[in-house]
Amino acid sequence: MSTDSTPLQSSAVINEAVQSLRDGGLVAFPTETVYGLGADAKNPEAIKKIFAAKGRPSNHPLIVHLAAPDKYDVAKIDWAALLSSWVRDLSADALLLANTFWPGPLTLVFKKDKSVLNELTGGQDTVAIRAPAHPIAQELLRKFKGGVVAPSANRFGKVSPTSAADVRNEFEGMLDLMVLDGGDCEVGIESTIIDMSSGDKAILLRPGAITPSEILAKTGIKVIQPGEALKKDEEVLPRVSGSLLAHYAPTTPLRLYAPGRVLDALSEFPDIKSRVAVAVLDSESSLGHDGHPSVHFEEVIMPSDGAAFASRLYRSLRDLDQQGWDLILFPEPPAGEEWDGVRDRLQRACFGSGTSSSSHDSN
Repeated sequence: MSTDSTPLQSSAVINEAVQSLRDGGLVAFPTETVYGLGADAKNPEAIKKIFAAKGRPSNHPLIVHLAAPDKYDVAKIDWAALLSSWVRDLSADALLLANTFWPGPLTLVFKKDKSVLNELTGGQDTVAIRAPAHPIAQELLRKFKGGVVAPSANRFGKVSPTSAADVRNEFEGMLDLMVLDGGDCEVGIESTIIDMSSGDKAILLRPGAITPSEILAKTGIKVIQPGEALKKDEEVLPRVSGSLLAHYAPTTPLRLYAPGRVLDALSEFPDIKSRVAVAVLDSESSLGHDGHPSVHFEEVIMPSDGAAFASRLYRSLRDLDQQGWDLILFPEPPAGEEWDGVRDRLQRACFGSGTSSSSHDSN
């Protein structure tokens, strides 16, 4: 496995990664959300390597990553021109979202151009596209001069990587995988996904750092929930990355506890669950150790701010998963849109963790 131990990658290393992509190889690279496992979006054999490396079902669609030309070359990015070879029926609202939030952690789903490979869309007539904000991702994509498909750089269904070390641990045996080290990811959970393929409405398919309220405030576009869209129409929403019931899951059993009920949650589990890691919001009081002589637990302090919690979530889950706990407990996220992305990831992680991990392919 080729890698560079320094977070700041030289132009020579980026050029080597570009050549690897052009040769049909895989390159793991940082984005502001999580690390992606990249391949040339126009190369069906390279795309197949991603599915094989991850153990990902072939009908689970990928996201195409694009970059604009160097920002010093143009006064305003022409996203319509950049999207023209990938999508059809680009609506005014979709273009407004791109102009407002790209580059950034927002993925948009469009009706695909006929040239887009079925291998990356899961056989659907839609394609998901985003423009990552991380400078290494942008430089890689600009120099590649094309689209790169890049699901999270981990085995399918497991916790997404937020550092280059995470990627190396996941794919230790892949000697031909190049890993670009861009340090720790800032956002820490995957992008918000909005379906714009119907042309006349915006539908939330996956929550993330960019919320419907922020979209409404900055663009005037009202994002509707999937349930609301399906009640009004007979259509089937597009399948997208990270939409299975079991996902982002540690091997250690993971459960959520209600506010103020962590001691009750500890009592619910058999005595064999004797070593428990309990995540606690920094705004909550210490748990103490009274009343549970059969349980050894340690607190893991997590931020009470939604964005900071998201940034730490996968790092914490990965670290705890490697420490040999019998059980991991996390607090149910507070109400509010800023917590919806975290709530979504934790619920799927719980469903897929421990003995439930075999359900990834069946849900």
